[in-house]
Amino acid sequence: MNTKAAEELPAVSVIMPVLNEERHLRTAVRRILEQEYGGELEVVIALGPSTDRTDAIAAELVAEDPRVRTVPNPTGRTPAGLNAAIRASRHPVVVRVDGHGLLTPGYIATAVRLLDEMGAANVGGIMHAEGETEWERAVAAAMTSRIGVGNAAFHTGGLAGPADTVYLGVFRREVLDRQGGYNEEFVRAQDWELNYRIRQAGGLVWFTPQLKVTYRPRPSVRALAKQYKDYGRWRRVVTRYHRGSVNLRYLAPPAALLGVLGGAVLGAALHPVFLVVPGGYLAAIVVGGLLEGRGLSAKARLRLPLALGTMHMSWGFGFLTSPRKLARKVIASTPPAPIDPVTATGA
Repeated sequence: MNTKAAEELPAVSVIMPVLNEERHLRTAVRRILEQEYGGELEVVIALGPSTDRTDAIAAELVAEDPRVRTVPNPTGRTPAGLNAAIRASRHPVVVRVDGHGLLTPGYIATAVRLLDEMGAANVGGIMHAEGETEWERAVAAAMTSRIGVGNAAFHTGGLAGPADTVYLGVFRREVLDRQGGYNEEFVRAQDWELNYRIRQAGGLVWFTPQLKVTYRPRPSVRALAKQYKDYGRWRRVVTRYHRGSVNLRYLAPPAALLGVLGGAVLGAALHPVFLVVPGGYLAAIVVGGLLEGRGLSAKARLRLPLALGTMHMSWGFGFLTSPRKLARKVIASTPPAPIDPVTATGA
């Protein structure tokens, strides 16, 4: 890249909310710093109250490279950490990366180019799940399968174009400033909620399969169940907070859960014919898992139906049991305050 072109590239701030990320943090930051991007780059890590070596590793990264800084995030909540990092960062393009997300080569350069070419408010791509253990590989296959997550392009891929949401995101700072950043009441689903506000304000959210972030899945059934229960719980809050934002994909897991439970109860109490529903669901995830698991080891392939069932049932349970008081608390909260551009740009 020639000097003139490099000088014209906008400076980029990468923001990272982290909590108990000792396993992946160093690799995640290294992938950012190794990006071949000719413009100025900084990394701002928002440190939650970790109980592992995350803080120590972050301190080592700061000492090793002047482009890396940290800010405190006492609550440990993801949206609060994101907003703290946004306020502490300085540059006109803001790239969100999680502590267990690994940028692929050319990610930042491609995203900055597309922001300009498409006139987009936010661009993003695929959550490319890759496991390191047999269980994680099974979960990764489930998370990139239409059987597992429906038609979500940022999971399964697809053609470039406008989208409801994208994975993580690369934003124009002025868009984040106008929206007041992330709504800190949304412990989960804060990306979808922010992108909804951006679209309602007329901004373009652009998906492209050119952008991939390698994602490390949860390492156990219990951790995956909690993750997807929280996803379902907070997606219900979003639908109550933003009326009209629900779609059929969000209703499929709760419908499956009700069908499985209802069929099991009626089958036991009234007639075995009702067992066709839970039996059909079980057969579907077993057959679907075998088909989607092609290329996996035998051990990972056998775990795939369990991963699919855990994701569906946990998401559905979270959606159905999401308390109205949680939505009322969010609805009653003060909308996100605009981020002070003077503070945000470090002027």
